[in-house]
Amino acid sequence: MSTDLPYLDLNRAMWNDWTGPHLESAFYDVEAFKAGRSSLNQPELDLLGSVTGQRLLHLQCHFGQDSLSLARLGARVTGVDLADQAIAAARQLSQDIGVPAEFICSDVYSLPGQLPAGQFDVVYTSYGVLGWLPDLDRWAAVVAHCLRPGGRLVLVEFHPVVWMYDSDFTRVDHSYFNQGSILETENGSYAAPGSGSTHQSITWNHSLSEVVSSLLGQGLSISSFREYDYSPYPIFANAELVGEGQYVVGPLGRKLPLLFSVVAEQGVG
Repeated sequence: MSTDLPYLDLNRAMWNDWTGPHLESAFYDVEAFKAGRSSLNQPELDLLGSVTGQRLLHLQCHFGQDSLSLARLGARVTGVDLADQAIAAARQLSQDIGVPAEFICSDVYSLPGQLPAGQFDVVYTSYGVLGWLPDLDRWAAVVAHCLRPGGRLVLVEFHPVVWMYDSDFTRVDHSYFNQGSILETENGSYAAPGSGSTHQSITWNHSLSEVVSSLLGQGLSISSFREYDYSPYPIFANAELVGEGQYVVGPLGRKLPLLFSVVAEQGVG
């Protein structure tokens, strides 16, 4: 469905409203995080490897749990999110646990005006990020701008096949391909379904070819591409635990790809 509604304003309002319930949710379990629990999952840990001493940019960081988990591993982290309340919560969380990190309130596309080119060893982004962006060519250009020569993007994301289905995975509601913006009404959120909030949101579906082509178009080299038959989070209907940190959509089992990952490297000249 196409719409001319201001997507940044709508989506920012929703994420701001979600921040409070998410901070209190069992999904994020902030108290356990403060006590030392990492919020990172095995797919991204495997791809990132050691980040000690690396300058790392975390795009669409929400209230900073992954950013601070990476800082705990020794990275010098800058987290970015468009929701000002989420960024305020991230800064407070950083202070509460005594782990330094920088947090910037900005939409992704505005970052080149705020960050010098070639500043980061790693750009990291994960789990439910690309669908909030209308133009992946612009996204890839931001990634390329931020990476130093030889730096790398690490992306772990829900598989685009997932977003074709209705919420119960009983029918196909949307195209696999990007056919324009999708206006939906969100009741509650993935982390706090009973919060009582109702918001409109605007998203886009992006095929795997669109993701890969956008990065290649910026001269980045794909060094790793993987697909996974599970999600680390029980956020989909009829979620069933099939292994440590591995959930599937029960009736479909391991027949459906739920994640993919890409590592892409900036040329050295």
